[in-house]
Amino acid sequence: MNKTTRELYLKNMLENKTAAVLGIGVSNLPLIDFLLERNAKVIARDMKKREALGNELAASLEEKGVTLICGENYLDNITEDIVFRSPGIRFDKPSLIEAANRGALITSEMQLFFDITPTHTIGITGSDGKSTTTTVISKILEEDGKKTFLGGNIGFPLLPRVDDMDNGSYSVAELSSFQLHTMTKSPDVAVITNITPNHLDYHLGMEEYIDAKANILKYQNEGSRTVLNCENSITKELGSTVKGEVVYFSSKCIPNCENRVYEKDGVIYYNDDAVLKTADIKIPGRHNVENYMAAIGALYGIVSNESIQSVAKNFGGVAHRCQFVRERRGVKYYNSSIDSSPTRTAAALSNFPQKVIVLCGGYDKNIPFEPLAAPLCEKAKAVILCGATKDKIKSALINSIEYAESSERPVIYETENLGQSVKVASEIATVGDIVLLSPACASFDAFKNFEVRGNFFVSEVMALEE
Repeated sequence: MNKTTRELYLKNMLENKTAAVLGIGVSNLPLIDFLLERNAKVIARDMKKREALGNELAASLEEKGVTLICGENYLDNITEDIVFRSPGIRFDKPSLIEAANRGALITSEMQLFFDITPTHTIGITGSDGKSTTTTVISKILEEDGKKTFLGGNIGFPLLPRVDDMDNGSYSVAELSSFQLHTMTKSPDVAVITNITPNHLDYHLGMEEYIDAKANILKYQNEGSRTVLNCENSITKELGSTVKGEVVYFSSKCIPNCENRVYEKDGVIYYNDDAVLKTADIKIPGRHNVENYMAAIGALYGIVSNESIQSVAKNFGGVAHRCQFVRERRGVKYYNSSIDSSPTRTAAALSNFPQKVIVLCGGYDKNIPFEPLAAPLCEKAKAVILCGATKDKIKSALINSIEYAESSERPVIYETENLGQSVKVASEIATVGDIVLLSPACASFDAFKNFEVRGNFFVSEVMALEE
């Protein structure tokens, strides 16, 4: 959509219309400004009371002409013309259904962006690895000289930057199941890194979670490209539903496949083209080799192999993912707060050649922790648990076959909070040990997000006396 058509579309959609923005988080503040600039009458609704939002923020919004509706009844009586749903608010809440029945348009920041962007769109989703894969794809495009915009579930929102985009640029969006659940547009290139149990506190079950992830493919066409993990049974089967080009990636050569990315003898190939040596990938871990394979599947033919190789050699990784914090008294501390599922923690543990002291626990997403038992028994010297899930993780660990049969079981400690966990780790660690924050859970029982949790961990570690 060119700029003239886009502005006409937005004028007809927004000018002098009432627009509800559900949730007044940091990511929605640019959306509010975007709507105000196009003469919409914005009503911002949030479950927090005005005092919890902060009087300064509330006053600044009201000075701009925003009407605030705050508190537990914030979704009552939605009469606005357009409703921008935040990803964490389910689409099937009775109040939203009632609003839709009254004629309201229920949409989202991401949906509107995909409706009007002029860019080539690349969307990445998956239970694990999507942040790294998204960042790698964005960096490779930039290295290749492409005008690139990174956003979605990572970085700054994309919609407010749409006026800076053109049909020669690329938007790279990390997309969560929450965002994808109701989307009616698919990206030009869609990547699914894998699908394993996650966010079952939000979704009604695993089937709905899979359907939400698979929605990234639903509106593709013959000119689209889809990149799927051939080693994940769920994503592999999705290939049969794809309308356009399908690229599979796997650690092994994939026979009888027209387009494939695989590893052989330490080299990643796209079909028969040697693209990247795995030894050149700066960020460690087997899972990061897979992330680069997914990125190569998305970008092959769009960028040069040299651009891929340059990023691999220089990119040090996403913050809060196995991030080195400090060495104290011969003990190294690592922050991997981004690990919000058991499979992410298993991957983080695999980065280290020795057994580590690992800090786990957090918000309960109703996902099973049994798959975490074997990696903990194999790679953990001690497990320090806190948060809402500490009892579930402990039960899954001590009731596992691996724990029962292990001759060197990890020692289990329980604490009241992350600060205490850091203290216990510092007391039990000896010279040569590694302490790793890898929660296997979301942060919402104690922290706003994984970044805040990771920053807290870093501050606690840095505050330890020498």
